[in-house]
Amino acid sequence: MGLGVDVLVWVGVLAALIALASVAVHRSYHHFLERARGPTSAALRRGAVATALDALLAPLEQAHPGQSGLCNLLDNPGAFAARSTSAALAGRSLDLMYYIWRTDLSGWLLIDDLVAAADRGVRVRLLLDDVNVQGYDPTFLALTQHPRIEVRLFNPIRSRGHWLRRVAEMLLGLSRFNRRMHGKLWIADGRLAILGGRNIGDTYFGALESHDRDSVDADVMLVGDKVAEVSAVFDGYWNLGLSLPIMALWPSFHMGMGRFRRRLARHAAEPPALRFRAAALDGHGPARLTAGLRWTDRVRLLADPPDKAYGLRSAPWMSEAIASVLTEARHEVRMTTPYFVPGHGAMEGLARLCARGVRVGLLTNALASTDMVVVHGAYRHYRARMLAAGAEVHEFSPPAKPGRRRDVLHSKVFLIDGQQALVGSLNFDLRSATTNTELGLLFEQPELVAELAAMYDRLCAPDHAQLVTQGGAGLRWVVARPGLPGLMAVEPEAPWTRRAASWIVGHLPIQAYL
Repeated sequence: MGLGVDVLVWVGVLAALIALASVAVHRSYHHFLERARGPTSAALRRGAVATALDALLAPLEQAHPGQSGLCNLLDNPGAFAARSTSAALAGRSLDLMYYIWRTDLSGWLLIDDLVAAADRGVRVRLLLDDVNVQGYDPTFLALTQHPRIEVRLFNPIRSRGHWLRRVAEMLLGLSRFNRRMHGKLWIADGRLAILGGRNIGDTYFGALESHDRDSVDADVMLVGDKVAEVSAVFDGYWNLGLSLPIMALWPSFHMGMGRFRRRLARHAAEPPALRFRAAALDGHGPARLTAGLRWTDRVRLLADPPDKAYGLRSAPWMSEAIASVLTEARHEVRMTTPYFVPGHGAMEGLARLCARGVRVGLLTNALASTDMVVVHGAYRHYRARMLAAGAEVHEFSPPAKPGRRRDVLHSKVFLIDGQQALVGSLNFDLRSATTNTELGLLFEQPELVAELAAMYDRLCAPDHAQLVTQGGAGLRWVVARPGLPGLMAVEPEAPWTRRAASWIVGHLPIQAYL
């Protein structure tokens, strides 16, 4: 009995010490934010001197007063080309916000584009979520040595140089560290914006010579007066107290731009990089940038307020806006999301849609293709509920290319009644709903919506996905793959280790973090 009491006392003491340490870390970080935050700045207004991008887009905008021009970016190399071409045409500003910017082949090529633009006098503001920058600081520190480029990190860890201190800070400040900026945004000259699901990296742009899998993704390009609203959202995140200049974390850092430029030139001149850039930009000049534009006055920007990162609700959160849009569906809702963990409330909302006769379809990653087995463990609890409600569920799992891993679904697209489409960064999961900050574009334009619907149908086809059905006491997968039975009772092409990991994770109380 005495030993048990002693253990409880020590556990209590340890818990109290951890709580005190967490409070101390929180207070220290709060004071650090006040000292380290950078000056506020705003998007540059369209000036009297027209840039090349102004000259390209202004006549089109004048020909479509009160409307916005939109273009789906569904082809991976084409999505790279749209960013690279708009950077080359920019003459005033580039405002970029990304959850991930990898320093791989395509990442270096776009950094090369940013430096070239800055050399022409373009102001570059680059806001990156810190969770994927740690360990790659020198590249972005060197980039910010350019007088026309500023790099800020969203919700960064202070401890950069020592992994043990960094882990301790993360654990003691877990509730803060868990809040991430997941949006993806590219704005050139305040004239053109690209929003959607793509981060910056080879898997998102089809640079398969240097990467072993492709991500199936979707962005939308926007031109017109609505871009000013997008720029205002960027400014809100840029000036948030949690967005710190990267130099504030490394105040003594210095790297001569000459050394950095030599390193950058080596990366951009490597044969795979030259081949990829040439192939991606082939036929994607300025005229191609505008060729796919379709015009509409039915466009709405959906964006989480920046202070969602503090848990505040100064404006409706994006997940709430999407729920309202889905609730108004009359005939059909089709959702493409790499991760599906809706939680009880959203699941009940989808079930109500089915109950009143709305056809609900879901396309998400299969266990064999997902890059997040942990999230799949939570998703597996919702499949039977979706099927019982009457929804149609497809799991994306295309055949693996020789010598490579199978492609992964990364698109976040919602289609409502064949009339509306939402393309953005929000996964249909609890992390996107309550923890991460997200943004996207809701629009009505028949040709573009039809294009996205055709993409959904193509990805759900038997050569790309399996249909999940309810059979007997469990689930069944309808499979059209040589060497496999047409109907399977276990998740197709997923090794037992993945199935076991998914099952174990599915029994842990961590859905809210996935």
